Amino acid sequence: MSQPIICSFFSDDEYYRMHGMELRENLEALGAEFVVEEIHKEPDQDWIDICRKKVPFLHRVCQENPTKKIFWMDVDCRLLEIPEFIVDSTADIVGFQRGFSEAMSIGYRNRSRFWEPCFWGVGTSDSARKMISDAYESESNLNIRATDDYFFEEGWRANANNLTFQVIPSACVVGKRSAQTTHSAFFAFGTSGNVEMYKGMAAQHEKNTPKETSMRKKLVALGKKILNILPKKVSRRLISFSDHSGITELLLGKERSLLNEMPMITNPALQLPKTEQSESTSTSSEQMPKARSLKQRRKVLSWIVSSGIKGNTEKMEEMIEDIASGSISRHEENATIDAARSFAYYSDYASDREISLAWWSRPFPGNFGDWLSPLIFNHYSDAKVTYLSPLSKSPKTPYHLFGVGSIGRFIKDKSIVVGTGISSHDHLLNDKADYISVRGPITAAFLEECGGPVVKSFGDPAAIMSRIFPLERKETNGKKALVRHFTHERIPLTLASDMEELNVMLSNPNSIKDFVTKLNTFDEVVTSAMHVFIVCQSYGIPCSLITFKGLEHTVHGSGIKYSDYSLGVGLSELEPTPVDLDLTQVSFLNIRREDSISETKKDEIEAAILEGISLLQGS
Repeated sequence: MSQPIICSFFSDDEYYRMHGMELRENLEALGAEFVVEEIHKEPDQDWIDICRKKVPFLHRVCQENPTKKIFWMDVDCRLLEIPEFIVDSTADIVGFQRGFSEAMSIGYRNRSRFWEPCFWGVGTSDSARKMISDAYESESNLNIRATDDYFFEEGWRANANNLTFQVIPSACVVGKRSAQTTHSAFFAFGTSGNVEMYKGMAAQHEKNTPKETSMRKKLVALGKKILNILPKKVSRRLISFSDHSGITELLLGKERSLLNEMPMITNPALQLPKTEQSESTSTSSEQMPKARSLKQRRKVLSWIVSSGIKGNTEKMEEMIEDIASGSISRHEENATIDAARSFAYYSDYASDREISLAWWSRPFPGNFGDWLSPLIFNHYSDAKVTYLSPLSKSPKTPYHLFGVGSIGRFIKDKSIVVGTGISSHDHLLNDKADYISVRGPITAAFLEECGGPVVKSFGDPAAIMSRIFPLERKETNGKKALVRHFTHERIPLTLASDMEELNVMLSNPNSIKDFVTKLNTFDEVVTSAMHVFIVCQSYGIPCSLITFKGLEHTVHGSGIKYSDYSLGVGLSELEPTPVDLDLTQVSFLNIRREDSISETKKDEIEAAILEGISLLQGS
């Protein structure tokens, strides 16, 4: 089957022209057939006017190519490959569900439109082309102010009953985690930043299943609009106020749910059906075991995590057994259970002492770098480690430690900071916390700028992992280990024959020890995960820190954390090197770093950790 034509356009301004040139280069590198054109933007036209031009543009490309599948792609998005299931598709319409929704929420539930407009394709059948023609007629004749997706939705609704369609899994989007899919993450989503600005100014469809937008979502949307138009210094102050007043915790929601109590259930819709069959031998439907609903399973999972955090291991395991008894567990559920058991390892640790520690726990089962924090502080304190959400702003928040991670923006008045860093200069740092050390001089300088104390002790706590697991590097296996940052999880890489891939998503201390032990068996490591690189430098494992061309911004932050770390441990400045997806064509000779962290620096970091623990236990 012939390759589809990818089409797009860009307006004649510097910003979008740059994206247009990059998209052309992207598609040329893939060997794709494409139509990417520049269009003129009149002085009185705005983003909405330009967007609706997609309708006549796509209609024209379809008319000019009646025997070719045509895909529209927003100019600031990128393709990493064109999968066979798209090339060979016989569906009339192919695309992502609106909002990149997952299969369990397909259709119009909570959505006013069916398709995500940034990347979708049209087949060659008369029915498929009629949808485009109807959208074109609608755009030409309806006297309303609307963007392209309004008119394409009109065309879809008028023809949907006559169309075959194929929904691309949301896991095919870079950054959408799902280890279950066999398909690569081939689509990198971009955003011009104009969507939020123009919300409410273009015509919209009503939701088929009306649902009142939560006040939380309304406030988040309003906050984004306000921050976009304010000067940087003012927006920093507002974000800082939000973080430290508890507003951020309230709006983000997820982390707050980790400590859900297990209530007495009086609502029949939420009551958990018994999975034990009646003693009666009758097989009537009323006596057969019932599977949990999705809503019930989500509720039980939240209780499992809450029990793990509180150290109630026995209750946690009872609920894990219960939830597994009625149906097959999904990957996301198993990941949540793994995280709950990791929480329980630290909170149910055999010790009379207890310390409170903030670290970033998601995405489950946990990111290696973030979960080094409880491992390190448990090792040096030999105490229970109680999880504190970085977002927490409860009046009852105890004195606590902040350690590994770029979570400096969430430091609080009662925080004792050991080696924490920042990922950008966008968020103010708390000037009232106790700072024993920070990750590096960039964080320290910004802390002073925010009115905080002068901190002269630097070092990411992960730099002393070689002292926690003192492993001897013996004869290595002749291979390179590849460890991706979790946002790069399924991008379509071509690995060299001497490469073996390791997964960074783990939180259990035994799994972390096995992972670190395995790293030490390789000749060298190639990674896009900073804390994997740090651990390699702790052990003296040759390591290349990379990112992938076109995906440089998928890892959170402005990139300052890399040099902040390296300067903080007394090494030369560090930046990840962008490389092609075909790793067989990459020479790591000039990328690889073979320097290691000095024992003197490790002594300093170790002393800061012990001082932080001592200060906390004396508070």
